Amino acid sequence: MTWFLIALIGPVLYALTNFIDKLLLEKYFKNGGVGTLVLISSLISVFVLPFIFLADNTVFSVGYIQILTLAVVGILNVVVIWCYLLALRDEEASIVVVFYQLVPVFGSILGYFILGEILSQIQLIAMAIIIFGTTIISFEIDAENKFKLRRQTVPLMLVAALAWALESVLFKVVALEENLWRSLFWEHLMMTIVGLLIFMFIRSYRENFLSAIRENSKRILSLNVLNEILYISGNIVVAFAYLLAPIGLVLLTESFQPIFVFMLGIFFTFFFPKVATEKIYAKHILQKVIAICITGLGTYLLLVY
Repeated sequence: MTWFLIALIGPVLYALTNFIDKLLLEKYFKNGGVGTLVLISSLISVFVLPFIFLADNTVFSVGYIQILTLAVVGILNVVVIWCYLLALRDEEASIVVVFYQLVPVFGSILGYFILGEILSQIQLIAMAIIIFGTTIISFEIDAENKFKLRRQTVPLMLVAALAWALESVLFKVVALEENLWRSLFWEHLMMTIVGLLIFMFIRSYRENFLSAIRENSKRILSLNVLNEILYISGNIVVAFAYLLAPIGLVLLTESFQPIFVFMLGIFFTFFFPKVATEKIYAKHILQKVIAICITGLGTYLLLVY
């Protein structure tokens, strides 16, 4: 069970970053916040590289096919961040993260079509349960108790979940052939390169990023650094857990993230409303609890049986 405790650190750290991201988007980067945070998330990876090199100085002895694969992993990481931030900008954190429960569903589908893996009847039922749970959270309950589809959040988080599943599979393929540190080094190097390309070719992102660097106080920059440290630490812990247990079981622990986000959301709303607030009317809490429980059940059935 050591792997379980290690893997559980990841969703705790990710839950904290969800609220830091929301705080940055709402209160400090109202204009161009998504582009700024995408660039920060990508470019800050460069600072991780020296530490990984110290852990394993053979990082450059990686094959070209593995490097190309990890380049795709790095790109997919940026896609996940970009879609997630766009969704989070206009939605509650506890709503957005529920869609990450679809990651193991997409992982199973990819395994079926790409690797020829067999899906059991229970797994198919589990996938249906997860999809049903995310469908519940896909609709917003307005003041008149009418249901309205979250038209922006749903497609963005579907893409994010698919990209996350694909990059997890590709990373493990390379990490098992090479090792953890080599794989992490090239993943973060590729993320840095993607960040540089975005900086060079997307003018609005570049201008908002430079403006944020010039105008933000040390406190805000420190908050960005803390956020990225938590996120990268979560990635490293989860990547390490991938090598200790089957990828499906590790992804199962990531299903705890909505629970942590939900609990933190209520905590911040009551005690630190300046940090984050979420809708805590009975109907909204009930909707979130039902969706989290159903998707959690489906994830358990999918990855255990």
